[in-house]
Amino acid sequence: MKEGFLNVTSEIGNLKAVLLHRPGKELERLTPEYLHELLFDDIPWLKKMQKEHDEFARQMEARGTKVYYYEELLAEAIEDQHIRQLFISDVIKNSNIANLQLERIIEEYLQTLKPEAIVEIAIAGLHKTDLPEIERELHLVDHIKKSYPFYINPLPNLYFTRDPGVVIGNGLSINKMKTPARDRETMFLEYIYRYHPLFKKESTPLWYDYKETFSIEGGDVLVLSDSVVAIGCSERTSARGIEILSERLFENSNIKQVLAIHIPFTRAYMHLDTVFTMIDYDKFTIYPGVEGLLKAYQLTPGKTVPKVEPMESLNVALKKALKLPAVDLIQSGGGDEITAAREQWNDSTNTLALAPGRVVTYNRNEASNETLRNHGIEVVEIEGSELVRGRGGPRCMSMPLVREGL
Repeated sequence: MKEGFLNVTSEIGNLKAVLLHRPGKELERLTPEYLHELLFDDIPWLKKMQKEHDEFARQMEARGTKVYYYEELLAEAIEDQHIRQLFISDVIKNSNIANLQLERIIEEYLQTLKPEAIVEIAIAGLHKTDLPEIERELHLVDHIKKSYPFYINPLPNLYFTRDPGVVIGNGLSINKMKTPARDRETMFLEYIYRYHPLFKKESTPLWYDYKETFSIEGGDVLVLSDSVVAIGCSERTSARGIEILSERLFENSNIKQVLAIHIPFTRAYMHLDTVFTMIDYDKFTIYPGVEGLLKAYQLTPGKTVPKVEPMESLNVALKKALKLPAVDLIQSGGGDEITAAREQWNDSTNTLALAPGRVVTYNRNEASNETLRNHGIEVVEIEGSELVRGRGGPRCMSMPLVREGL
């Protein structure tokens, strides 16, 4: 087998390549009445949000990281007319239009556009006013959904590129999202994987597929080393999904054990990386409000299903898995309970490691950032007053494609 491009064997190795999505028109299509349906709590100011995101990318590029963008790779992946037709059909199918005549009209309209314009609609959505007026027979669904503004929903969560996919070793997990509102995001990654030469599909094993039954989201998956992965069992990631992914990794990769970490099922802690991330060889940042609630289980290869061993604590589990004499669990918030809770809501523990002991964080989390510095961590701060409105931080906004080995 030829050598592939993707390779991630840790959370902290020098970040060489990353996949981002620059927030766009999809965020301007958020309105108060549809926030819940589109998994948002607030309406960001796009112009400021884009400036913040550009600075995030610039900080990575300044330290040697190659930045790729979803919208560019996807447009390149559907350059071929046949693949473009398949993509259009899948976007329409995902949109649950439930009107064959209208589906044909939308399909014919999209076929007239260039790949970049098709991708923009697939991400930003198709507003009813975007489609030229064509006389057609109305169905019941047209009357029922008359007040709903979109034929194709926007995808405001796409800038959280961590969740649709995760590179583990030299392979890729294209995740099954918990909520239908994000299914199209994983479909995009599938097209990039299958049809973009960068991903070298023939050399890149697929560990998980978005058409699976059981949910797994990338914010719950931490590649701790070349042989150990931690996966949060959370509001968004299922226990059975963890088992299935573990089985495939044990059978086909260098992963020898998986730490399943059970966290409270609440939106505030929707993924493991909202309360816990790795920042150095033996250092982790953790939100103290959940530290005593986390339950860790060691999964190793078994006869028919992975063998599960409950661990005494997260601390013990990490030391054992990583063969370390001690680990430093650095509590966010600077030792103050209220500050820790406030800063966790603003993603203080959602750090992105650029290298061992060097992380990107939001500058608003002052106490947590100072605590990290006091533990010898280099903190690269970015502005995030608008980015944070989507309930995610630097780790959520990035999908590492290549990290240097440790």
